[in-house]
Amino acid sequence: MKNIEKTKSEYYLFFNEIKQRIKTAQYDALKAVNKELIAMYWDIGEKISEKQSKLGWGKSVVENLADDLQKEFPGMQGFSVQNIWYMRQFYQEYSKNPKLQPLVGEISWTKHIVILGRCKDDLEREFYIRMTRRMGWTKNVLIHQIENNTYEKTLVNQTNFKKTLPEKIQKQAKLAVKDEYTFDFLELAEEHSERELEQAILSRINKFLIEMGGAFTFVGSQFRMEIDGKEYFIDILLYHRHLKSLIAVELKIGEFKPEYAGKMQFYLSALDSMVKIKGENPSIGIIMCKDKKRTTVEYALRDTKKPIGVSAYKIIGKLPANLRNELPSPEKIAELINEI
Repeated sequence: MKNIEKTKSEYYLFFNEIKQRIKTAQYDALKAVNKELIAMYWDIGEKISEKQSKLGWGKSVVENLADDLQKEFPGMQGFSVQNIWYMRQFYQEYSKNPKLQPLVGEISWTKHIVILGRCKDDLEREFYIRMTRRMGWTKNVLIHQIENNTYEKTLVNQTNFKKTLPEKIQKQAKLAVKDEYTFDFLELAEEHSERELEQAILSRINKFLIEMGGAFTFVGSQFRMEIDGKEYFIDILLYHRHLKSLIAVELKIGEFKPEYAGKMQFYLSALDSMVKIKGENPSIGIIMCKDKKRTTVEYALRDTKKPIGVSAYKIIGKLPANLRNELPSPEKIAELINEI
């Protein structure tokens, strides 16, 4: 009987090993096919641009080319008039930027179309290309992130990471925290309690993690720690897979208050001592408030010793106009994006 069980166990391990090898091969094959497809679309876009430039060909060349290619390759998708125009735009937009050219084969064509159509400049496009590749965003998640202004909300976030985290993860950590989160998937009235907010988030935890950025995993809610015989509870505890850090999230339904930073410091010290395991980076805190005053946050974080970010949340999101004026310089943005 034991021999039979042992054989079954060994076979199960063997089967999983083979299954994983097949999946890896399938994934590698899909990546190779995608790169070849993107390279072909790039070449077609380049040739159309050259002919229009040298020979003065107009719009009709794209329409004729689409018609002839569909006749020559019946059943093969991708040669509609609209898609060929995208190929031309794809080449013209990215050929001028040597930094973007090596990245174009890293994501699918449908995601490139989303980015080309919805992003305003090269830096924003680079941000979403790199984040899509790194976080494994699907097309729908990518659209969600663009519609919720993740680019701008990441660049103007308020943290003290520069002086509280190891240099090797400072910029990656800054990219993991937004200035404002949009919880438009929650069924909440404008007035709600912290408990109602937490319960609504837990009932939509997958969408919450997508809004957080895609590299977070859920550890627990009302995470209990006992210190000196007294219980303490962190509203939501997450783990960031790339940073290898525990992320403590505290939910506040009112305006940010400076004392929230002190309480978060206490939680992070306890997590680092009692929960963090060998090889993990320092725990990070995110205080989510319904509203915040930027100067108050700046002062509250100035002398804190633990890594904390302060964010606002909105049930229906809209990027405040004044934040657009606070975006860093293009040079600073490029430096930050390079860390993705």
